[in-house]
Amino acid sequence: MDALALEKKAQRNAELRERLLQLKKERNAIILAHFYQRPEIQEVADFIGDSFGLAQKAKETDADVILFCGVHFMGESAKILNPQKTVIIPDERAGCPMADMVNVDGLRKLKAQHPNAKVVAYINTSADVKAETYICCTSSNAKRVIESIDSDEIIWVPDKNLGHYVSQFTDKKMIIWEGYCNTHDQLSVEDIMTLKQQHPEAVVVVHPECRPEVVSLADYVGSTTGILKYCRESSHKEFIIGTEDGTRYMLEKDSPDKTFIFASKYLVCPNMKVNNLKKCVEALENMKPEIFVPKDVADAARASLERMLAVAPA
Repeated sequence: MDALALEKKAQRNAELRERLLQLKKERNAIILAHFYQRPEIQEVADFIGDSFGLAQKAKETDADVILFCGVHFMGESAKILNPQKTVIIPDERAGCPMADMVNVDGLRKLKAQHPNAKVVAYINTSADVKAETYICCTSSNAKRVIESIDSDEIIWVPDKNLGHYVSQFTDKKMIIWEGYCNTHDQLSVEDIMTLKQQHPEAVVVVHPECRPEVVSLADYVGSTTGILKYCRESSHKEFIIGTEDGTRYMLEKDSPDKTFIFASKYLVCPNMKVNNLKKCVEALENMKPEIFVPKDVADAARASLERMLAVAPA
């Protein structure tokens, strides 16, 4: 029965892929997918990337329609950078708990308490928050962004773990918001140590959204793209991976001769995984759910995103 179910699933996915490619051509659409998406979505994407890479690609595309397979704030960023294009997502429920941990009212109060500080917002934030921000950043360019700012005082939102990591590389005073990624933050020292004992030759690589005590155990710390590059170019053959399970697809595709052990079975973002091929097809068929960002918010948020792209263009 299991084999039959898998066969039927593969057949259904093949039918959905064919329909999706047909719709993509009809709509002059591009499919952008985050590394944390299901493998079947990554397989059909025109571009797979992390938040920074996807922001770049969204800005560069000449397609009329962007189907953004990620979470809601990513679709917002694509719309902000491409106000004339139609941006749709597979499922409007694909939100980000970390992005929801910072709100405009709270950020405005913090800005009033620190009038000389400039706000740096992790790209994992809503359009409304970006509109209150001087500059955005990602995990891959955060250090460059911080050092580019002509202020000795930084308000950092919303991820406290990434904020703590970046603070080690600057003399600037950082006022750090108390947000976190539900998925990365639950990875523990015990998880890492248990696997290190079982796999003493394995190299530990983690995302800086993990807790500081977990990050301190890593042989390499980096963005999703950084992790993929490190593992691809490393001479080591065994890796303990401390980031979301969706990266397994690209890790194994890049390095089929290497072994990747995920540090916890709970490294799965449920919000990323609500998207699937059927929803992608339905989104392009119906041209919804569509992302809308009010013009005043989009204009203010666009300035913060474009400052980031200017500081760290690659």
